[in-house]
Amino acid sequence: MSAPLRLGTRKSLMAMTQSQQVADMLTRRTGHAVELAGVTTEGDVSKALLAQIGGTGVFVSGLRDRLLSGEVDFAVHSLKDLPTAPPEGIALAAIPPRDDPRDCLCGVPGFTAKLADLPKAARIGTGSPRRMAQLRALRGDLDVVAIRGNADTRLRKVEDGELDAVVLAYAGLGRIGRIESVAEVLDPDRMLPAPGQGALAIECRADREDLVALLGTLDDLETRAAVTAERAVLAALEAGCSAPVGAYAAETDEKLYLTAAVIGFDGSRQVRLSASGHPSEAERLGRDLAARLFAEGADQLMGEHAH
Repeated sequence: MSAPLRLGTRKSLMAMTQSQQVADMLTRRTGHAVELAGVTTEGDVSKALLAQIGGTGVFVSGLRDRLLSGEVDFAVHSLKDLPTAPPEGIALAAIPPRDDPRDCLCGVPGFTAKLADLPKAARIGTGSPRRMAQLRALRGDLDVVAIRGNADTRLRKVEDGELDAVVLAYAGLGRIGRIESVAEVLDPDRMLPAPGQGALAIECRADREDLVALLGTLDDLETRAAVTAERAVLAALEAGCSAPVGAYAAETDEKLYLTAAVIGFDGSRQVRLSASGHPSEAERLGRDLAARLFAEGADQLMGEHAH
């Protein structure tokens, strides 16, 4: 019997839950035993807002270090946390089928107010500049508050009366069994998700070809095409624009439909465009759409609200 594969994961409930789901999926599909190895990353320790400590990559680098050192065999990340630059020596071996990519408005259980029903100047919490900007665009009268912490911590701020509601990712709430807190699911035509939202990324060392092939059994081509297009938009925009970016792609009848937006921090202006093409050209579709966003003035939305 070969030794169990070691799956590196952050220790939060969300990370442990999604890693366990991947472990179970791999065992069912290949017969390989998997054990979870908890890892503490800089993003888990620091109390600073994510934007100040280097964005989402702070959760990823600690796991990647352990992959490269051979301490763990593979790692699972929320795909939206992955930096767009490809890492040295690491393969993105699989992207499993994506969960619901949408954002949702959450309150105390039993809270059913929609975004439109909230009173003037209601306090809404989120840790994401993308959600903040889009909330301001939808309801300029709301008091949008920057918060951090895991989903439970954020929901507790509503239960304690500190906030009227929070906006969180629907997929994450599903994974930790907190769907009862959802008051309204926000469709992408109202709030574009983060590129890759709802999808997981499975990474291992690029030189372990047997493991790349084994993990590849979990790859979902349709999800990979969609998130490749979304992340290509983000990668191209990151070069010249720090304003919030939302992107969402989905496949219908063998065609990939992509929508992306760059939103000014105060929500007063946004550039939003769509494109479609063959899923095999996902990367180019995303880059071309980013070029069109720039041509429409996306880079001017960085503005005075960035800092």
